[in-house]
Amino acid sequence: MEYFLDLFLGGLTRGSIYALIALGYTMVYGIIELINFAHGEIYMIGAFIALIVASVLTMYGLNMISILLIASIVAVIYAAAYGLTIEKIAYKPLRKAPRLSPLISAIGMSILLQNYVGIAQTKDFIPFPNLIPEFAFLAPYKDTIRSSEFMILITTAIVMVFLTLLIKFTKIGKAMRATAQDKQMAMLVGIDINRVISFTFVLGSSTAAIGGVLIASHIGQINFYIGFIAGIKAFTAAVLGGIGSIPGAVLGSLVLGWTESFATGYISSDYEDVFAFSLLVLILIFKPEGLLGKSTTQKV
Repeated sequence: MEYFLDLFLGGLTRGSIYALIALGYTMVYGIIELINFAHGEIYMIGAFIALIVASVLTMYGLNMISILLIASIVAVIYAAAYGLTIEKIAYKPLRKAPRLSPLISAIGMSILLQNYVGIAQTKDFIPFPNLIPEFAFLAPYKDTIRSSEFMILITTAIVMVFLTLLIKFTKIGKAMRATAQDKQMAMLVGIDINRVISFTFVLGSSTAAIGGVLIASHIGQINFYIGFIAGIKAFTAAVLGGIGSIPGAVLGSLVLGWTESFATGYISSDYEDVFAFSLLVLILIFKPEGLLGKSTTQKV
């Protein structure tokens, strides 16, 4: 039972990691029906920025909580700026182009950012300091859950609730829903859809940066390629849960995390990806819209 609990919590943590990235995928797709394949690289850049800031702040003798907060804020600002820039340069000019064009642009931007960071920093793995302090109230359970895992779980829950409330009850959230439903009608009622789309990219990039800081601190190392692997898994989770749905992105991420964790624990780590993607295929065969996605009819 203890082994099962360890695998369950491990899968929960892994799923929460995917969720912080998948939320950005699902928001962007819900607004403009674009798969932003450069989103994983935004997550990677957020981790690198946090490492640079943390390295500088450590020299001034600040405590870990202060370093974590400052590094996270700077990483969010930088990642949001990158997300906004990518939207303006790579996607906005192709807004009315055939659907394949922005997809190719997204893949190209992903490759560009990977190589840019690889050249500017290094292509080797770099150690990342543990910025999350040990919480005293978790001391009796330290063999079951680490402070970094607890922080990831709590942060994911807070981000999901925040985004849900933002989209349901705020003015910009209503504008996002209107834009997702019908861009032409949204423009007719005075909504600036360009501003809404840009805000969505900024929001998604910010959540990815938060994930980058926490995940890098939890794992203890980063390199220029971590965004690609995490991005593919997070995209799979978003599709699994129903891309375009915030609760669906989180549910899909958790299901994927548990699948990988139990497959690794009870079968073999060699089959981790096999089970994950096999589950995706089965879900899409029997429920193409995903676990929480809504089926839509295409007018012709």
